Parts: sequence; C-alpha cells; structure tokens
Amino acid sequence: MIDVRKLEILRELDRCGTIAATAAAVHLTPSAVSQQMAALSKETGTAMLEPDGRRVRLTEAAQLLLRHAHQIFTHLEHAESDLAAYRRGDAGTVRVGTFSSAVKALAVPVISDLATSTRIRVELREVEPEDALDNLLARTVDVSLILTSTELMPGQDDKRVWSEHLLDDVMDVALPFDHPLAGHDEVELADLADADWILANPGVPCWQLTRDACERAGFRPRARHYADEFVGVVGLIAAGHGVSLLPRLAQPEFVHEPIVLRPVKGISPVRKIGAQIRAGTADQPHIAPVLGSLRRIAQGVALGPVECRPVVLSPPSAALMASS
Repeated sequence: MIDVRKLEILRELDRCGTIAATAAAVHLTPSAVSQQMAALSKETGTAMLEPDGRRVRLTEAAQLLLRHAHQIFTHLEHAESDLAAYRRGDAGTVRVGTFSSAVKALAVPVISDLATSTRIRVELREVEPEDALDNLLARTVDVSLILTSTELMPGQDDKRVWSEHLLDDVMDVALPFDHPLAGHDEVELADLADADWILANPGVPCWQLTRDACERAGFRPRARHYADEFVGVVGLIAAGHGVSLLPRLAQPEFVHEPIVLRPVKGISPVRKIGAQIRAGTADQPHIAPVLGSLRRIAQGVALGPVECRPVVLSPPSAALMASS
C-alpha cells in the first residue's frame, strides 16, 4: 500500500521545487524528506526523483502518481467533511422500521424534514408490528416505530432496548355513509351491539382494542369479516357490509370514501405508538435527529377524526352524450 503521508510530501515537493523548501513546509529535515522519497520509490517500484543539476526533479512516474494523488486528496477532503457533518448529526444513514399506517403519516414526513436541514439518509423498511423488536435487535433497522394495544410497549423491560412513547392514536367508529347513526356527533358502542363488525385478524393490536372496547360497552362484536389492511376494511364499510373502528393515523387516506367517522362516546380505544432504538444509540449524531424529527411530527398528527367528503361524479354533459 502507498503511504498517503509520502504522497503529501511528494505533492509539496512538486509545489515547492526543492527538498529544503519542502522540508520546511512539512516540518521535517531535508534528510527525512529524502528518506521518505526513497521509501516511496521502493514502494512503487520506480524512481520518484532524478537529478537536475544541483537539484532534483520529479520523474514521469512521480507525475503520473501525483495525478492520482490529487484525486485521493480530494476524496479525503470530502471524507473529512462528511465525518464532520456526521459528528454534527448532519450525515449518515438511518434505517427506520415502520408499520404500514405510519408510513405516510410519520415516516415520510421524517424523511422530508431531515432532507431540508441535514444530509442524513433515511431508509424505510415496512415491518409487521410483531416483528419490530426482532428487526431492531438483529440490526436490520436502527429506529423502529412500534404499535401496541397496552400501556407496556413490546420489549420495554429489555435492557437492550430504549423505548419512547410518541403519540396516542385514537380509534373512531367507522360507519357506512347512510348508517342510522351517521348523523350523531358521537357513537355509543352499545348501539352497535347487533351490527356486523369488520375486525382485524385475532391477535393483532387493532383486533384486541376493538374487542376490549366492545366488551367495556357490554357486548362481544359479531365478526362478519376479517381484514388487516385498512383499504379492505374501508371498502367493506363503504359497501355497507359492516362497521369497524379506524385509527386516526390511517384516516386521511379515506377522505373521499362514502363512510362516516365518529368518536366513541366515553372511553375511546387508543393505539399506543412509540419509537424504539438499541440501548446506547440515542445520542449517536445520526440517530438523535431522527428521534427529534419523530417527536415534532408526532405532535401534529392524529388530532381528530377526519371528515370524509365522498367524491360525487357529475352526470355526463348533453354535448358529450350527443357525441357518443
């Protein structure tokens, strides 16, 4: 390997013209400069210097090496700048694991936020909530957005993990647009005891939250359909095939669907959303800005139920009908 320090001395020799001037510039003795050039000649297998009267001059091989050296020093300058930015928290790559309904509401705004003020590269990986902790500990992701139906976050007692609560994602009643309760400001869950329900598959947080909320209201929901993706849930509701609970984080996607979203009267079911990182990484200069951005963005989302405005298709104009 060619020693970068020797390349620096070669560059100064080309700039200064003499060994004595080069020695002064690099804070070495003339003898030490000559020794470094001799060592570089040995490393490269060809002479770097040749006599030029009472002085020396760079050989063609040395000039060739210098052309590469200039590129090397340019890359080193960039590397030093990037490292300085990293130490300031302005650079680096952070892999964020997120569940589907948090992608647009939380993760994408984080990418946009950091892109305007830092050179941090955020990479997203969609991860099922039940796999979030494993992905974090396996170092597949560096920051994990987590979802739970209880006050205790998964892995919260694990000393390998640091957890932080970000927001409470309230779940509202989702009804077909023409449902008898659609005009109410709030909906008593007990009034839906005889309704057909669309539930998430057993075991996931939304399934548990819906079951618990209905049982507090005095009944067990009668499941007619099971769907984990909110697109499917809303599609079934819009077609009049049941009712469900829809978290506010997911609601903006469905503002043009023929459904109605109303708060639960009394105690609202809440999804707990947090961030987890590996213990000891909170102060790393590329992790800390991501957490800070998540905190800021979490404060402004899921503040209330969305008011849906179904798209109404206009009838075709007479001129269009005449031309068809």
